[in-house]
Amino acid sequence: MKSHQTTQTMKPATAAKKLGVYLQATPAEFQEGVVSRTELNALQADPPEWLRELRRTGPHPRPVVASKLGVSISGLARAGITEALTTEQIDALKDENPEWLQKERATQADVRKEAVRLKEKKQAQAQDRDEA
Repeated sequence: MKSHQTTQTMKPATAAKKLGVYLQATPAEFQEGVVSRTELNALQADPPEWLRELRRTGPHPRPVVASKLGVSISGLARAGITEALTTEQIDALKDENPEWLQKERATQADVRKEAVRLKEKKQAQAQDRDEA
């Protein structure tokens, strides 16, 4: 009995997430079809102009917006930002530097410091166990 290897496919939403783009801003043929793993790899390796343009100017999905602003997705939600933003809108927010953005950036910095502290503590405990 021969085993047939099936092509792994994904929904457009999953592919858009993996590509870091906002699905509703992608071309209709991308939104309406399925994307194979091979096609996704090709898009990542040699992005077409529409993908390069989306990555450059947006609109960007919330995880990308949060990353570009240096805040968490939850921080965006607390600030009332629930929609995709363009690079221009993100740059304007950075220039404006509203109080909520300053507060969320500080919170994010604290979260990162705590994560580093916990990682170092865990490594020290592991080293102590190895030496014992």
